[in-house]
Amino acid sequence: MLIHWIWLATRPGLSDRQKLTVLSAFRDPEEVFFADKSAYSNVEGMSAEGVDALADKDLRQAEEILDDCIHEDIHICTFHDGAYPVRLKNIADPPLVLYYKGKLAGLDSSPVIGVVGTRKASVYGLTTASRMGYQIARCGGILVSGLAKGIDGHAMTGALTAGGMVVGVLGCGIDVVYPPMHRALYLDTERNGCLISEFPPKTPPYKWNFPKRNRIISGLSNGVLLVEAPKISGALITARQALEQGRDVFVVPGNIDVPTFEGSNALLREGAVAVSSGWDIVEEYAALYPERIRRSFEEIPFTYPTEQSMPQVAQKPVAPTQKTGFDRKKPEKPIDKKEKKPYSVPQDKIADLSMDEQNLLKLLGEGEILADELIAASGIPAGKVLSMLTMLQIKGIVELLPGKRIILKS
Repeated sequence: MLIHWIWLATRPGLSDRQKLTVLSAFRDPEEVFFADKSAYSNVEGMSAEGVDALADKDLRQAEEILDDCIHEDIHICTFHDGAYPVRLKNIADPPLVLYYKGKLAGLDSSPVIGVVGTRKASVYGLTTASRMGYQIARCGGILVSGLAKGIDGHAMTGALTAGGMVVGVLGCGIDVVYPPMHRALYLDTERNGCLISEFPPKTPPYKWNFPKRNRIISGLSNGVLLVEAPKISGALITARQALEQGRDVFVVPGNIDVPTFEGSNALLREGAVAVSSGWDIVEEYAALYPERIRRSFEEIPFTYPTEQSMPQVAQKPVAPTQKTGFDRKKPEKPIDKKEKKPYSVPQDKIADLSMDEQNLLKLLGEGEILADELIAASGIPAGKVLSMLTMLQIKGIVELLPGKRIILKS
C-alpha cells in the first residue's frame, strides 16, 4: 500500500542506500512493515539504529503526509511504479518516493539536460543561462534545474520561453515555493512540465536539503551543463555527482579573471566538454533520440537581465538647458555611405568611467555595432564587456537593441 511506501521512505536513521537495500530484501514495503526485528537484522549492513527505526510501526506521520498530498493535489510516484524515471532509478541512492505536480511522463523518451550554476551569477552568466535554456528546448531537450536564484531560474525561464518542457527539483516540500520570488516560475513549471521533490509536503527549505536534492537533478539527466560556478558551490557538487553517476558534463567557458568561473574552468581542465550553444549539448544524444532532436541555432532575444540582477542607479535630474548624452547629427548621405562621426562625450561623464569603459565608448562612437564585434574589437573578455555595457546602460550612456546591437544613447 502507498502508506507503507511513505512509512519506509521517512524512516530516520537509514540512508537512501540502506532503504533501497531493505526494499530489495523484501517483496515490497508492506512486507517490510509487517516483518519483525530478526528479519531486519538479517539485512546486509543493517545497524541497530536502523533496526529500531523499522521496528517503529507508527503510521501516523505517513497518514498525515498522505492527507496533505490529497488536499494539495500532489501526486506520488514510488520506486516500483512504471512512471518512475529509469535513469534516476539506476543511481546508487535513488529516493523511494517522489512527490510531484505536473507531468512526470516523457523523461525517458527525450534528452534531459540538467543546468546548474551559482546563485550569485554575473550578467554574462545569467544571459548565457537564458540563451542555453532556450536553445536546449528549441533543439528538443528537456531542461532540469532547481528553481534557485541566478543560473537555475534564468535557464528554466529561457526553456519556457522556447515552449519547452522543464522540470524543477525542489529542496523542500512540493507545496513550498522557494525562493518566494520565483512563484511565477514555480507555477509556469507546474503548467508546462513537472515539479519534483523527495521531501514530504510542508518540509521547509533547510540548507542541508539542497546538496541531497542535487543528486536527483543529475540522476534525471543524460548530461549536466555547468554555466558558472566558483570553486566552492552546490552547482559544482552537482557536476561532480553527475560524473560519479556516469553522466556527461558540459561547461560554458568563463572569464579566467572572475572568481565565479573558477570552478567551471577547473572542470574544463579535468576534461569536461566545452560548449557554446544548446545544440552542442543536445547533438550528443542524436543517436539515442533521433525522432526528438532537431538542429536549431535560434537564439533568445538578446537582453541583459539588469532589472532582476543589477541594482538600480538613481539618475540625477538634468536641467533642460544642460547638454547631455552624445551629439548626433542625421546622416546627410545614404546609409551605405554614412560618414563616421567623431567620438565625443562630456568630460564630467568620462571622469566617472574606467579606462576599459572609455575604450568601449570610443568604439561605439563610430556608430551602431554588434555585441560580438565590440567584444572582438576591444580585446576585453566577453563577460567583462557585457557587465560594463549593463552599467553603461544603467548610467544612460548606451542603449541595448534587439539582435545584439549596441548604440550610444541619444
